Amino acid sequence: MSQSVDALFQPIQLGANHLANRMAMAPLTRCRAPGHQPNELMAEYYGQRASAGLIISECTMIQPNTSSFATEPGIYSKEQIEGWKLTTKAVHEKDGKIFMQIWHAGRAVHPALNVEENVVSASDIGLSGETHTPDGKQPYVAPKPLTREQIRDIIGDFRQAAANAIEAGFDGVEIHSANGYLIDQFLRDGSNKRDDEYGGSLENRARFFFEVIEAVSDEIGSDRVGVRLSPLNSFNDMQDSDPEAFITYLSQQLNQFELAYLHLMRADFFGQQQADVVSIARENYKGNLMVNMGYSGEEAAAVIEAGHADMVAFGVPFLANPDLPARIKAGAALNEPDQSTFYTQGAEGYTTYPTM
Repeated sequence: MSQSVDALFQPIQLGANHLANRMAMAPLTRCRAPGHQPNELMAEYYGQRASAGLIISECTMIQPNTSSFATEPGIYSKEQIEGWKLTTKAVHEKDGKIFMQIWHAGRAVHPALNVEENVVSASDIGLSGETHTPDGKQPYVAPKPLTREQIRDIIGDFRQAAANAIEAGFDGVEIHSANGYLIDQFLRDGSNKRDDEYGGSLENRARFFFEVIEAVSDEIGSDRVGVRLSPLNSFNDMQDSDPEAFITYLSQQLNQFELAYLHLMRADFFGQQQADVVSIARENYKGNLMVNMGYSGEEAAAVIEAGHADMVAFGVPFLANPDLPARIKAGAALNEPDQSTFYTQGAEGYTTYPTM
């Protein structure tokens, strides 16, 4: 093994789970769940990638009528729980570990993808631009601000989704609080203009986030819960006036929960907002820190070696390289991903990438 990547292959205890290495597979939307139903093809895909220290599943709907991608999976029905058991079995048979990323899309929901209109957010600020629907590209719809009662109901749905994930055999859940979806829409001041206890100050904007964590932790144990944050990412029209204060406050407050990990995206997809959020999180958060976005094997190992993070999540490299840990360990070349098959249906460009 090359000395330069040694640190990636040290085992680690992440809350209730002992992991064989420090490489996580980041959540990747792949749109292979027609009718929002997890299936055998998905089980094959995740099973192929079980050599990751931890797999984090694609974002998974906690409620019906909250689709943002048309064929993403859900975890709100008995059938979906049974369907996901195929995936958890495939991963566990190869001694892998897998968390489910639980998710509400908020204002990124589109009526054309759902039976009922259910576009909600912190405030009535809609997404700009268009999205793909069965009827071609259509503009996003302005959301309705959630009432307090609706907020309580959604917190209950996150709790139930976590319970369902554990029933389906997952080792834990990651609460999706990043990339401009519902929880992130409350957290950042560019999308949250409320004047009640869920808006205004950072403490108020974070209230929904912490209430979800509390409910989910109460249901399945905080040592099986991770959270994902993206203080800088401008994807989905997101921005915050002070991302450094944002990550400082959240990192400090997360210490009251003994979570499995904090999963932090270090950059902005579009390069609009820049700051060193990783150092701030490391300084303030006392638990396991997982970092993500554009790390090579060598950089990831150096980050862990230096103590700047405990784990590194890889996205696109895992998509095209089911045996990514083995390739990094061997210093082998990586398969190039085929972007044209990222969101298509079927096995091509999904389960067809070769191992070494």
